[in-house]
This record gives sequence, structure tokens and C-alpha cells, in this order.
Amino acid sequence: MEMKSDDFSNSRVLVTGGAGFIGSALVWALNRRGCEDVVVCDLLGTSEKWRNLTPLRFADYVEGDVLLPRLQAGALGKFDLVLHMGACSCTTERDASFLIRNNYEFTKDLAAWALMNKARFVYASSAATYGDGSAGMEDGDAKLDALRPLNMYGYSKQLFDLHAKRGGFLDKIVGLKYFNVYGPNEDHKGDMRSLVHKSFAQVKKEGVIRLFKSYRRDYRDGEQKRDFLYVKDAVAMTLHLAAAKKAAGLYNIGSGAARTWLDLANAVFAALGKKPKIEFIEMPETIRDKYQYFTQADISRLHAAGFREKITALEEAVADYVKNYLEPDKRLEPGNP
Repeated sequence: MEMKSDDFSNSRVLVTGGAGFIGSALVWALNRRGCEDVVVCDLLGTSEKWRNLTPLRFADYVEGDVLLPRLQAGALGKFDLVLHMGACSCTTERDASFLIRNNYEFTKDLAAWALMNKARFVYASSAATYGDGSAGMEDGDAKLDALRPLNMYGYSKQLFDLHAKRGGFLDKIVGLKYFNVYGPNEDHKGDMRSLVHKSFAQVKKEGVIRLFKSYRRDYRDGEQKRDFLYVKDAVAMTLHLAAAKKAAGLYNIGSGAARTWLDLANAVFAALGKKPKIEFIEMPETIRDKYQYFTQADISRLHAAGFREKITALEEAVADYVKNYLEPDKRLEPGNP
């Protein structure tokens, strides 16, 4: 079926990683578009991410380790759309075998099921596939083989992108290369939380934000640049591409503008009404040679696919996150913007 970006009310949707950061934000956005026939899949374990689900409306919940057998047995029925956000997103994870099974093999099997059952398949790739950016950060698949991820997480995502291209079905699915997404519902992510979330706690406790020093002469401390994207914009882009029938292949999901870590830190202080106090600390040696100094999404393919919504400016997004979610300790709720 062809869905409209503002109306998923008649769609049946499977969201993997649905209790996680972007996954739960997608369920929130679906609810706001009139869709409650959602099956959420995740591995809750002992984390607190279950709290992200409590305000959301969905039809069923399935643990990730039983999802594929149930789908293949027909126990969960048909879906119009599969939003596959489930993965280990830890960029410092060193268990390569685990990442292969969890991020690559599972995605292969789920994509095969979706294609066989004529469900629209939209999955999370990552900007980590671009590595140091020396091969560019253009989406599409023309330069896919030239990319060299800097960590195993990025490589696990790259493997499926390559698998889909070489298997001849990348033009039948949508892969999303998320850049630095931040916002509500990321509390459970530990060290993988955004700097906004970490900095909020630092300022509240100590009145200071600590940033990594630069180890490259062409970047001063704090002036390393990233493409930061508010999660509300990320899910709007995701659902637009899910609904756009002609959209296929890989798409960058970012703001299209690189900003410095100093910009981000200053936005946090401004949202809290405090004078900036920033300290620079040593970067752990284990990540120094795997650190991205510059990321900026080329989102021309996203625009060509018809996305026209305004992307929230960094300062405005950080203010919304801090004032409406971090300070009152709230999560995304369908009744709230």
C-alpha cells in the first residue's frame, strides 16, 4: 500500500528496537499520525528503556529473540511496514561476533522476510559507515565499496548495505544513515547518550561541561564538527521516506549543517540560563584513532524524495529538549508535541 506521510492510521507497523531511542520516538510519531496498530519488538533486559514505552500506544510487544520464528510461522500476521531500528549501537563494542549476529545476520533475515511478504522495509544504517569521511559522505550506493568504517559497529552496518546492493534489492528497500541524533528517550543509552544529555547532568551537578581535546592541528579544542539532528526531525524524515513509494536505497538522515561541540555546549548553557564554563579533557587513547572530526550530511537525496519540512535549529532543539524533557524528566508522549 502507499502511505501518506501524515497518515499511517490504516497501516500495520512492526518497529524493532521500539523501546529504544529512535524506535520509541517512531512509535510516538506513528501514534501522533493516527497509527496504533504497532507491534513493538526489543530486548528489554535489565535496562530502563521500558519506561519509554509506558506513554505509547501499540497493539503488541515481542522480545527480539523470538521475533523471527514467530514471523516465519505466521504467528504475527502481515505488516504494511517494517521499521528496523533494532541493533547494538555501541561504537566501542569489541565483540565482533556479537555484532555480526545482532546487526548483520538478523537484519538479513528480517529483510528477506519483509521482501517475501511484501512489507515496506526501512532500516537503520549509520553515518559511522563513512569512517573518517575521506571517501565523502554522499548517500546512494555509487561509492559504497570505497567506505572504510573506523569501528566494528560501523562495519556491521556497512556489511548489510553491501549485502543489499550486491543482492540486487537495495532499490526495493530504504536504508537510513543517521548522523548525531539527540533528544528525549535516550536516558538508557549509557555512554552512548548524546552530549546534550551528559552535559545537562554535568551542569546541574558541577556547573561545567567537559569536552574532548583535539589531537589534530587543523581543529582547535571543541571545534571538532558534527552533524547534530534532533530526534523529532529524524523521525519525521524516516516516516516521510517510509511513505514515499518511489524512495529507495540509502539516505543520509541529518541536518545538513556541521556544528561544533562548543556550539552544542553553549546551547545547553543557554537553555539552562547559565554562563558557559567549559573544560577540555584528554580523549581516551582507545578511541583517538577512531574519532570522527567532521561529519556533515549531504541531504540532497532526501530533498529530492520530497522532504520539505523545516529542520529544527540546534539552539531551538536543545532548548526544547532541556526545558520540556530533561528538566521535568519526561518522555515523548503522543498527546504532546
